[in-house]
Amino acid sequence: MTNNKLKTMAAIVAAMGAMMVAPAHAGKTLDGIKARGQLICGVNAGLAGFSAADSAGKWSGLDVDVCRALAATVLNDAEKVKYVPLNAQQRFTALQSGEVDVLPRNTTFTLTRDASLGLNITVPNYYDGQGFMVPTKTKIKSAKQLKGQTVCVQSGTTTEKNLTDYSKANNLGIKPVVFEKLEAAENAYFTGRCIAYTTDASGLSSTRSKVAKDPKEHVILPDLISKEPLGPMVRRGDDEWFAIVKWVMYGLIEAEEYGITQANVDKMKSDTNPVVQRLLGGGNEDTGKLLGLDKDWLARAVKATGNYGESFERNVGPNSPLGLPRGLNNQWNKGGLMYAYPVR
Repeated sequence: MTNNKLKTMAAIVAAMGAMMVAPAHAGKTLDGIKARGQLICGVNAGLAGFSAADSAGKWSGLDVDVCRALAATVLNDAEKVKYVPLNAQQRFTALQSGEVDVLPRNTTFTLTRDASLGLNITVPNYYDGQGFMVPTKTKIKSAKQLKGQTVCVQSGTTTEKNLTDYSKANNLGIKPVVFEKLEAAENAYFTGRCIAYTTDASGLSSTRSKVAKDPKEHVILPDLISKEPLGPMVRRGDDEWFAIVKWVMYGLIEAEEYGITQANVDKMKSDTNPVVQRLLGGGNEDTGKLLGLDKDWLARAVKATGNYGESFERNVGPNSPLGLPRGLNNQWNKGGLMYAYPVR
């Protein structure tokens, strides 16, 4: 091989190496967020435990924590978020049009949504399944006992389609009573227009806790008729922003795995565990530059919301008003599905 060919090959290898470690460009979405000094987040108008505003207008919930973590990561302030309440029909259009920067609104990841809306799915922050709630006095114990019955459901959702599929597959002849707005579907159920109400099981717990006059008068059936992986979505065409949202989610999950909490994050920066150093920018580690961020990007997120487990427990866990078990949303090494890609 001639010297010129050797030099050319060396130059190519060097260029490839430089590309592998080069800092990422910010991307147009992040540029816009920084220019306005605010993250615009599309959320559910009122789903207790996931996204809801109190009487003072302060938002909280598992999905709201996604917004807060992202704002802390890219703006160094978890409070710099504008929350845009969206119903099921509005949510995708709002993201497609640029009205919101990210959509962490209890939205199920499906092939159709991934492939046809011009949006990217990121990482599930809650693994759910569709269920049914009925009045305790009906003594109904199983969804199979809903044969020929009326069921309240919200339109424009996977819930409506799953109900139709389940009824057809089991020859139940269920009669859907469809409403555009969540509140209308809930009200119809509680006023007796339907024998049952169906949505994600977490949503049923939220509705029973928030809307029912006496939660004990309503029971959530044990049957789950679908898989509902819920999580934030972003627009296609901005890979840099897609990567940031995805890795903030993975970072919060991996922080829990390695014992990094809201209370100890500063102390853990000096931990000698190489994984912890990569997560928190300890020593000479700096994963942030690959995302167009600084080395403390994840430390700020954890400080704002706690790790994934802390957010879960505070908003929807056994000691919250919803009282949901970790179940599938436990860490992978504790029997759940929360398995973060390595931050390295």
